[in-house]
Amino acid sequence: MPNIKIFSGSSHQDLSQKIADRLGLELGKVVTKKFSNQETCVEIGESVRGEDVYIVQSGCGEINDGLMELLIMINACKIASASRVTAVIPCFPYARQDKKDKSRAPISAKLVANMLSIAGADHIITMDLHASQIQGFFDIPVDNLYAEPAVLKWIKENISEWKNCIVVSPDAGGAKRVTSIADRLNVDFALIHKERKKANEVDRMVLVGDVKDRVAILVDDMADTCGTICHAADKLASAGATRVYAILTHGIFSGPAIARIDSACFEAVVVTNTIPQEDKMKNCSKIQVVDVSMILAEAIRRTHNGESVSYLFSHVPL
Repeated sequence: MPNIKIFSGSSHQDLSQKIADRLGLELGKVVTKKFSNQETCVEIGESVRGEDVYIVQSGCGEINDGLMELLIMINACKIASASRVTAVIPCFPYARQDKKDKSRAPISAKLVANMLSIAGADHIITMDLHASQIQGFFDIPVDNLYAEPAVLKWIKENISEWKNCIVVSPDAGGAKRVTSIADRLNVDFALIHKERKKANEVDRMVLVGDVKDRVAILVDDMADTCGTICHAADKLASAGATRVYAILTHGIFSGPAIARIDSACFEAVVVTNTIPQEDKMKNCSKIQVVDVSMILAEAIRRTHNGESVSYLFSHVPL
């Protein structure tokens, strides 16, 4: 692929390498380091003049450092005369802060969008945004990819009774995502209405739908402390589900998440590799990972060739 360069930030180099391998490219030379006062320094080690540049950096680990690193890399490529700079952000940082839900609350996702645009990004590729309207925070093109093709493939290959399963959303906000998967599988769906007393703490849950004597598959875009999905799993088990699986695009798994998953009634908790999971998998045998590098690589290839990316929503080869 001529006139294309792919660079990796430090947040998820394994995923960046897989994307580059699928495209038959080498990762570009870049050195990131910190000065003694903790300022981030980035050195692009090769010419990007006139090139179509893609920078892969996920919102995980040291999120603030990773975001600053991404902004500096974008700006460095832009002022080095790159023809176009695309930020590939598999897990978009600050995506949950997408609305003003109380007085004086910031809309941090909008701030991040502004920062990326000001840094010089011409295009954003991301996956399973927490809220699709975040695309409207940008005045540049945003392609919000979906992990759905990889999720469907995993379900059909790993759950023998998938034709008699029920797909469940752990909250009302994920209803559209769940109904899309249920339609593709030609199965029923259910949802759980939850009420929160405060952030990361669920007060009570009400199940809407019948899961008795069926395999229940919880689907959500992300899980952080896993309080919601573990409460949901208990609710489904008590309602008569024979087995419970969880499928999540972004497995953040902070705080007590691993301990909660271990003690919950999950057969498996399946996550994509938008966030590195190697350490989590060592500490929890229930966690399984689905590779989405092909979806991201195909989006990059089609963007570079000027083709439609919407084709990926249902036709990506895995």
